[in-house]
Amino acid sequence: MLNITLIGFGAIAKVILKHLESRTRLCVAHVVVMPAELGAARAALPACVAVQTEVPSKTDLVLECAGHAALAAHIIPALERGVPCAVLSIGALSERGLPERLQAAAEAGNTQVHLLSGAIGAIDALASAKLAGLTSVTYTGRKPPLGWKGTPAEGLCDLANLKEATVILQATAREAASLYPKNANVAATISLAGLGMDATQVRLIADPAVTENIHLIEAIGAFGSFKLEMRGNPLPENPKTSMLTVLSALRFLDNRVNSLTI
Repeated sequence: MLNITLIGFGAIAKVILKHLESRTRLCVAHVVVMPAELGAARAALPACVAVQTEVPSKTDLVLECAGHAALAAHIIPALERGVPCAVLSIGALSERGLPERLQAAAEAGNTQVHLLSGAIGAIDALASAKLAGLTSVTYTGRKPPLGWKGTPAEGLCDLANLKEATVILQATAREAASLYPKNANVAATISLAGLGMDATQVRLIADPAVTENIHLIEAIGAFGSFKLEMRGNPLPENPKTSMLTVLSALRFLDNRVNSLTI
């Protein structure tokens, strides 16, 4: 039995908990939340799940699904104590020095931190291709215009009345993550698997002709080349989150206990 500590109790954590009910070799023993959320989480969770504000001293694995601030507050201390951790908020690693801090904490604790693929695919191919050398990696994110509401795109064009596809950003992955932090996870994941935050090129597009979020990865290197386009369905419990994000976490957890993994 693998005892898991979840950090966060939002839509992602709740769906993961629901799926794990039928997995006999995986058990969420602890859920870590902010102090203001303790009462609501305890009321919603069964008594067998301990709800607290810190990662417990004894746990087999920590899974972060709470947001960027959780990495410094909970993941780094847990790694330093030797607890293996898995991270979904990859966009946080666009902060200079944070990937190195995570690695140093894992080395200090003689453990590992796993960066999950989340909403994007082809990460295995990209990370493998990196070993022989990559020439270029480009990520293009395309959304309906109103999908960019609340971002700097509002100052660049009239999103509500856009008539044709418009590039709202063309920059490095680090710049994209800084300007569009809520859209940073995919670009950051691709960057960390491939050429890094400063060499990965990102294009963000507002397109009135589409009704879904579209991700396109293009990579060229010694291995050859590939192009992957994904049109992901949102998580019904939270339309801002991709369903694949939850599924990538479940696959990771299954691989921790299954005899045959892929």
